[in-house]
Amino acid sequence: MSFTDGGGPALGVVFAVLTAAANAAGTVLQRVAARSVPENDAFSIRLVGHLMRNRAWFAGIAVIVFAAVVQAAALAWGSLTLVQPILVAELPLALLFAYVFTRTPMPPGGWTACLLTSCGLALALGAAAPAEGHRPVDDGRWVMVLAVTAASVVLCAGWASRRPYGKARAVLFGLGSAIAYGLTAALMKSAMEHLEQGGVPGLATTWQTYGCVAAGAAALFLLTNAMGSGPLFVSQPALTLGEAAASLLLGAVLYGDQVRTGWWLGPQSVGAALTVYGVLLLTRAQPEKARETEGRSREDPGP
Repeated sequence: MSFTDGGGPALGVVFAVLTAAANAAGTVLQRVAARSVPENDAFSIRLVGHLMRNRAWFAGIAVIVFAAVVQAAALAWGSLTLVQPILVAELPLALLFAYVFTRTPMPPGGWTACLLTSCGLALALGAAAPAEGHRPVDDGRWVMVLAVTAASVVLCAGWASRRPYGKARAVLFGLGSAIAYGLTAALMKSAMEHLEQGGVPGLATTWQTYGCVAAGAAALFLLTNAMGSGPLFVSQPALTLGEAAASLLLGAVLYGDQVRTGWWLGPQSVGAALTVYGVLLLTRAQPEKARETEGRSREDPGP
C-alpha cells in the first residue's frame, strides 16, 4: 500500500505542523535543562552526566522522540520540500512556549522580528513553490552529500567550541545542529521509501535507517550545546531557518527538487530579505538585562 493513499500531501501537512509544535516544546525543555550545566562542562562527556539528572532533559528527549516519529509520518505522506519548510513554525512556537511556560521575557521587537522571519520565509517558499523531484539517488551521490554535510557540521562545532559563551557560540552550534537535522530528514525520507517498498524488513536492512539515527543523535547533541551556549533568541533562529535551508538544498541535490524561476524570483528575493532581516533583529533584540541574567545562570545554576 502506498503512503500517498488516503490523504497524501494533506496528511503530510498535518503531521508537519504537529512536528513543529513538538520540536518547539522539546527545544524549550532542552533549554531549561542546558541552563543547569556548568560552562566548563559544555561540549564534554560530563555534559551527559549533568543532563541525566535533570527531569526537564528527559521530558525534552521524550517530546523530541515523539516529534521524530511524527516527522517520519509527515515525510511518508509528503515530500521533503513540502514538510521541512513547514517546520519553520517551530520558531514562533518556541518563543511563545518559552514566554508562557518559562517566563522568558520577550525582548523589545521580538514579536516583530519573529513575524518578519516567518512571513518572509513563507513568502519565499510560496513564490518558489518547490516541486518534488523523483530522481533515483545512487550511492555516489549519497557519499558526496554525507562527506559535505559531515565536514560542515564538524567545522561549525569546532569553531563554536573555541568561542566563549555568547551569541556567536550559540549560532555556530545551532547551524551545526541545523545541518545535521537536515541530513536526518533526508535520510528519514529515504528510509520511509524503503519501508513503503519493502515493509519492515526493508526498513531494517537499509543503511539510511541507521544513518538517520546517527545523524539525529549528533544533531541532538549539538542542539543541547547550542541551547546552553547563548540566548534562545539567537540559537533558535539559526536552528530553525538553517534546517529549512539545508533541507531544501538537500532535496535539490539528492532528489532533483526544483523551484519556480522567471518573475517569481522577485517575491522570492523579497521573502529572503525579510527572513534575513528578521533573523538579524532576533539576534540583536536580546536586552542587556536578560544577557546578564543568562550569564549569572552559567556561574550559579538554579534548580
